[in-house]
Amino acid sequence: MDVGELLQQVKDGQLEIQEAEEILKNLPYEDLGHAKLDFHRRLRTGFGETVFCQGKPDRYLVEIYQRIYERDQEVLGTRASTAQYELVKETIPQAAYDPVSRILKIEKEDKERVGNVVVCTGGTADIPVAEEAAQTAEYFGSRVDRIYDVGVAGIHRLLSNRERLAGANCIVAVAGMEGALGTVVAGLVECPVIAVPTSVGYGASFGGLSALLTMVNSCANGIAVVNIDNGYGAGYIATQINRLAVKK
Repeated sequence: MDVGELLQQVKDGQLEIQEAEEILKNLPYEDLGHAKLDFHRRLRTGFGETVFCQGKPDRYLVEIYQRIYERDQEVLGTRASTAQYELVKETIPQAAYDPVSRILKIEKEDKERVGNVVVCTGGTADIPVAEEAAQTAEYFGSRVDRIYDVGVAGIHRLLSNRERLAGANCIVAVAGMEGALGTVVAGLVECPVIAVPTSVGYGASFGGLSALLTMVNSCANGIAVVNIDNGYGAGYIATQINRLAVKK
């Protein structure tokens, strides 16, 4: 059903507002052939569709960015390369790229950021994943406080930031090696903790598997775990939690 037809039915009293809302939540996507853009995802879930840039052919990527930008005036993309940024920027000059997090985005300047999400890392090598989480949360409207390089090898660095941790609605703890940071943080605070294992470490860390197993076997309560290097997923969930806290 066309949106105009739907609205006309509501205006004529043929359809209740609640019924129309349910229909809007399931309206068709835009089919580009190589991609099916879900423009009503924001209506259903509160979050617009994000572009996973890695592996996408150049022409497809540019067209996807163009169409989302035309509809929403902003786009968030993850795992982008510098070359992909240059391609998108040729078409959309407002595009911005962060080589650390590999986020390629066009963002509204007047966006309000609310609440408080803390993103912390065990070490400096974990910052690329942490920045993916932090910038994702910021893009979706969360205020983010960064506390980097506070791993358990020097736990006094973490403890000196307890007040900042205590003020968070949600904490994202990013760590490689043995991945103990999430457990320690979860034992200090009352808010939910999202642990993110990273692939940082020597051979026996098995590309982040060691940190992942430590985090999923944590003895601390209130801790959830996302996939290895999945900063985007952590930032998304953190924003969901932050929004609930702000509403409350």
